[in-house]
Amino acid sequence: MFLESFTLPIGQEDHLIEERMLYNGGPNLGYIDNTYPCRLFEERELSEIWFRRITIFYGGNGSGKSTLLNLIAEKLGLERTAPFNSSELFDAYAQACRYTLASDDEGKPCRIPQGSRIITSDDVFDYMLSIRTNNQEIAEEIERSREEYARLKYGRTVKFNSMDDYEQLRDQIHARSRSVSRRRFIRETAGKEMHLISNGETALRYFDARLEPDTLYCLDEPENSMSPAMQLELKAILEKLAGCCGSQMTIATHSPFLLSIKDARIYDLDSSPVEVRNWWELENIQLYYRFFKDHQDLFD
Repeated sequence: MFLESFTLPIGQEDHLIEERMLYNGGPNLGYIDNTYPCRLFEERELSEIWFRRITIFYGGNGSGKSTLLNLIAEKLGLERTAPFNSSELFDAYAQACRYTLASDDEGKPCRIPQGSRIITSDDVFDYMLSIRTNNQEIAEEIERSREEYARLKYGRTVKFNSMDDYEQLRDQIHARSRSVSRRRFIRETAGKEMHLISNGETALRYFDARLEPDTLYCLDEPENSMSPAMQLELKAILEKLAGCCGSQMTIATHSPFLLSIKDARIYDLDSSPVEVRNWWELENIQLYYRFFKDHQDLFD
């Protein structure tokens, strides 16, 4: 484990707001359009987070799950791809946060491993779009290659007058070779499309390929676009990485399957004050339970 605790600047928020107002024009003229994330956690008495190999932030929209992940990522300097829409107070708030690192077997503080990062649903969606964009570009290149193959194989022979003609002549010789079919010519000149699968399968493949052992991750609703079966596969991947591959993960999620990850510490951000709960005690899980209990006769 790498990260042991994270402390929010509860009690310092008025000071942060006053400092920003002074920066914006003084005590009389200064203003702040948005004090976020100040006061978001103060009312629910959340000041300190203690981590396990897997720590989960659970709560509805606006509960602060993603905010906590982004504060941790900003304070620890984690790598990120998708930008975060922060407020004018976010950076100052993040700077005022504190954290402690876990200790290794010799009692020395651990270091945040290289490659540790925050992964958001936007990262996964961008990956899906990049595959489709790549395939579209290759499809267009394939069409051009078909036309080029026909022109080189059956058209006028290229004459070599200078080095400027070298590539065209080389391609024509290649196209007219008996060992080179049209399919092979197109594959070699246009590239190969990536196999298209469902969004959920693509997202699962993304996490399976990107998550590394001995690394710290913040994952923001990684279950997005995944079916229940795939969420269970993702759960198995995360449990393996944390259980026997040395990784540490902090996850924001509503997924009942990810909430049931073995030995995870779950912070219920819907409660006031915020409490650590067992997954089966959470409101959403209780709703599912009552729903299936009411229809139990259909399953018997």
